Amino acid sequence: MTNRPTGLRRRHVAVGPERLLALGDAVFSIAMTLLALDITVPDGLPETEVAGAVADAVPTIGAYLLSFAVIGTLWLVQHGLFRLIATLDRWLLFLYFTLLALVAALPFPTRLISEYGETTTATACYAAAIALAVALMCGMYVRLLVNPSSAAPHTSRTALKGEIRHGVLLVLVFASSIPVAFYSPDLAKYWWLLAIGTRLLYGRPAGTSKAPADAGE
Repeated sequence: MTNRPTGLRRRHVAVGPERLLALGDAVFSIAMTLLALDITVPDGLPETEVAGAVADAVPTIGAYLLSFAVIGTLWLVQHGLFRLIATLDRWLLFLYFTLLALVAALPFPTRLISEYGETTTATACYAAAIALAVALMCGMYVRLLVNPSSAAPHTSRTALKGEIRHGVLLVLVFASSIPVAFYSPDLAKYWWLLAIGTRLLYGRPAGTSKAPADAGE
């Protein structure tokens, strides 16, 4: 009886965490590369107009750097998360593939905010995309917490709870910036800086434990 759930998981999930992570790495790297494709200047400009064209590209460069940092951070978090996954189930697969679909689409809200960053729509769309990405990653931590059979033996429940709380705070930062954007898109962007402080509250990485008793909480 104890082997039946594992057998069911194997019939429904044909790949292991390592192969799925390899796919994720490819999606993340392609998304990061696509971000740079929007950084362009018109061809055939006279020398006197080159400086102006570069200045016009500054918002695009800023949006590229912002999204590169966001995707890079999500990539680092996913590697920490996958170190905690022993076996995959359908919920983990669903959450992760949804996350990959969102990451692959992030060049679109990035382009929106680079070209229409002063508008409420572009700012709100970007904030919603980041909030959803963090929520999906947080959902995977929740799944490991409620289904310990999918987690690696060394996984600390205390650390998982800390990562979940940190994820919830990040979601609140970006989600709450959406109504702020209706008042002022610029203020909403400054609002995102609150995300930097959330890690100070929950800075211990998942997977580490204070004591053996963590595993039994």
